[in-house]
Amino acid sequence: MPEVVRRIDYYYAPVPDKPGEAARILSGLHQAGVNLLGFTGFPEGARKAQLDFLPEDPAAFAKAARQAGLKLSKKKAGFLIQGDDRPGAVAELMGKLAAAGINVTSIQAIAAGEGRYSGILWAKAPDVRKAAKALGAA
Repeated sequence: MPEVVRRIDYYYAPVPDKPGEAARILSGLHQAGVNLLGFTGFPEGARKAQLDFLPEDPAAFAKAARQAGLKLSKKKAGFLIQGDDRPGAVAELMGKLAAAGINVTSIQAIAAGEGRYSGILWAKAPDVRKAAKALGAA
């Protein structure tokens, strides 16, 4: 099965970099019935972290996040990639973007088991439409 590339909305939020903070936030989103297609987190400066959320339903997520007291970024665009795991799968996608002259801001890809992989990819806002075309995104 070829890759399925979906343009998705995502948000990020700065949070304290301390034990349990992501668990607290994710538990609150779970209790609100929010499903995430993806989630990442990483340190961002002294005692701060950034959490990135790729919600299935952006409106429901934004409402739940506000109720949880999260200070969200404006809605941004990225790509969710899902496909059959094989040597060179991500290299092929990156080659398409390179051929289109698009610089990738960030990408994370991981084997999902049972011969599948998934990834999250970000490009600068002015390049999102061009990247969607290059990747054949839905």
